[in-house]
Amino acid sequence: MAAHMMKHNNELSHLERADSTNSESPSEDGNFTDGVVALVQKEIGGDLKSLKKVSGLLEKLTLENKQLEEQVLTVSSSVPLRVSAALSAAEESRVKLESLLEKERLLSNTLQQHLQGSQVWADSIGQVLGQLDTLERHMKYLQCLARIEELSDSIQQYLMTNSVWDAVSAIDRMASLDMGLRESGCSHLQAFLRETLRFWHKILKDKLASDFEEVLTQFHWPFISPPTQTLSPPANAQELNSQLELLVSQLLSLQTSDDLISEKKETPSRPGQSQTPPLSLPIQIMLLPLSKRFRYHFTGNRQTNNLSKPEWYLTQVLIWMGNSSNFMDEKIQPILDRAGAKVNASVELCRGLLTLAQEKLAHDAPRLLYDDALFCHLVDEVLQFEKELRSTHSYPRAYPGILHILLEETVLQKWLSVERKMAVEKVDAMLSAEGAWSSQYKDITDMDELKAPDCAETFMTLLLVITERYRSLPCPRAQLSFLALQKELVDDFRIRLTQVMKEESRQPLSPRYCAILNAANYISTVLSDWGDNVFFLQLQQAAVSVGEDILGPLGATETGRLASLEESLFEALLALLERLRGDMLGRLLDAVMRDVKEKAQPYCKDRWISLPSQNDQATMSLSSSACPMMLCLRDHLLQLQQMLCLPLFQMFWQGLAERLDSFIYEDLILYNHFNEGGVAQLQYDMTRNLFPLFGHYCKRPENFFKHVKEACIILTLKVGPALLLCDVLKQSEEDDGLLNHQQSSPEAALNELGVYKLAPSDVQILLNLRSAWLNQS
Repeated sequence: MAAHMMKHNNELSHLERADSTNSESPSEDGNFTDGVVALVQKEIGGDLKSLKKVSGLLEKLTLENKQLEEQVLTVSSSVPLRVSAALSAAEESRVKLESLLEKERLLSNTLQQHLQGSQVWADSIGQVLGQLDTLERHMKYLQCLARIEELSDSIQQYLMTNSVWDAVSAIDRMASLDMGLRESGCSHLQAFLRETLRFWHKILKDKLASDFEEVLTQFHWPFISPPTQTLSPPANAQELNSQLELLVSQLLSLQTSDDLISEKKETPSRPGQSQTPPLSLPIQIMLLPLSKRFRYHFTGNRQTNNLSKPEWYLTQVLIWMGNSSNFMDEKIQPILDRAGAKVNASVELCRGLLTLAQEKLAHDAPRLLYDDALFCHLVDEVLQFEKELRSTHSYPRAYPGILHILLEETVLQKWLSVERKMAVEKVDAMLSAEGAWSSQYKDITDMDELKAPDCAETFMTLLLVITERYRSLPCPRAQLSFLALQKELVDDFRIRLTQVMKEESRQPLSPRYCAILNAANYISTVLSDWGDNVFFLQLQQAAVSVGEDILGPLGATETGRLASLEESLFEALLALLERLRGDMLGRLLDAVMRDVKEKAQPYCKDRWISLPSQNDQATMSLSSSACPMMLCLRDHLLQLQQMLCLPLFQMFWQGLAERLDSFIYEDLILYNHFNEGGVAQLQYDMTRNLFPLFGHYCKRPENFFKHVKEACIILTLKVGPALLLCDVLKQSEEDDGLLNHQQSSPEAALNELGVYKLAPSDVQILLNLRSAWLNQS
């Protein structure tokens, strides 16, 4: 039995190996074999006792096999019926599809035959429609010609019957027809219409202009000289006013056709020049006699046409504006208002007169580029003219004056060149003048706060004049060009100050050296104020967008700071001036300290350890060895207070106090040992003599001598507190930095005594300088 079981297991394992190694066997056989093997392993396994289950397993499998066979027989009997039904349905669908395809083929053939038959009709109809379209265009063309002829005949009839308003209305309709044909391709029709419009417009305009000029003549137009107030109005004043209003209204109605005929094409605008609407027709006619007079006097070989006298024609234009303003406001403006024309009569007349000045200036300016004197004179006159035009005659800023003529590239570059040349010459002259380094307000205390020398004040006045000259320019780019010139001039003046300073550096206490320092401070102060000025803030915003072409490349950081107003346009110059000012103050302090140290040598070497006690003296007085030092300090302070401006002197005495504090502490106090009398004398000299010298300039001068003040506190301690302080400091050293909340820190102990500046190590050194404590410590 065992042998049989072993044989059975071997066969099973053989089957498993064969199944695992035979990868090319059909999948169904492999699955079946795997199932059998799995079932045998599950039900029987390797246990011999499990062979009893074989009979039960066989019966179970036989029953399942029988049930499966019954199911297969049932299904196989029902499948042919379903397949037959599906085949019948498919055949029926195929027949229907073939029927539909046949119908589609018949309809397609019929439609194709119909299209072929209708193509002939379509071609015939297309030809007819094309002919109709051509006829329609011809009809419209002829209708347009008939409309033009009709309007032309109407205008002729109206003019013959003196129906001016009807003629004006007909010309206006013809102008509307002209604008309607603007997009048309009928060039000949457009040309014919434009010529017809021009013909009738000229006839009517000449008629109205003639009548208008006659009426204006009765009003004594043009006013060449200031109008005189007549004693009584003319007898026909009411009739003249009615005629004036009628003619102005009729001329205004011709404005549309006049603009069309005049072909007001937009010309390329100059820098800073904006586009302006055309002048109204009545104003154009009123300008004719003034234009004739202007060209008569200021063109050709007339003596009044003088290149060196631009003020002649500029003044003449201003005079005509002033003489005509009352008539325009009182007579013409009410008519324009009633006619609904949204124009200002005086402004319109100024615009017309400015056109004459612009043409003349544009003609003369290039001819003066090679004569600096005449060119400067021209610029001055133009600026003065522009100023008077805007102020006296209230000419709107929105309309260009004549300044834009000077912004042509060649003219602008010449202007900048002349400004630079004239400024450099003036700087040379002011620096070589006899009183260049003295202040003109030195005898007036209230006006001499900054103590600026004449050369610095004159230079900043020069820059201010340049600013006023370009402030009214209509182009930010041109304004930035002048700003760049100003910055260049400031930097050049700073270099000159540096050169003069180096010549005077051997005598830094001289009035000239102090004047140079005052000059640098004055320029820096003025530039700082300019940085907050509205005009320069506006320029700063313009510089962010267009300034790189003029002011040079700006880094991203600098551009951001300029845009956010964190910096001003003069930041780089202010930094250079600050460096110059700091360098000069340093040299000044060095010179004073050299003198003070020299005078203080006997005082530093005094025998502080053997001075008599305070109790042995009737009264305390200043050490005799300290007198030269104190006198030297007093003299320098008084001298520099007179020569330096207040902000600079404040910086000076504070710097001097700081250096003096370090000098006395290091060279006197730490260098010597003191007895009780020496400490008392030192404290008296400092608190009653040195500190009061600086008390004229602040309320608590001892705060600027912290080393000396706190050293005196330590040195004047009584024996008991001094020994306790020594113990605290020594204990702190022994603890070697360990935190001990039971004991007070040395800093806290020093703070209780009023010592905040000195470190514990410095205090320990000071305690060792008292001779009375040396033996006890």
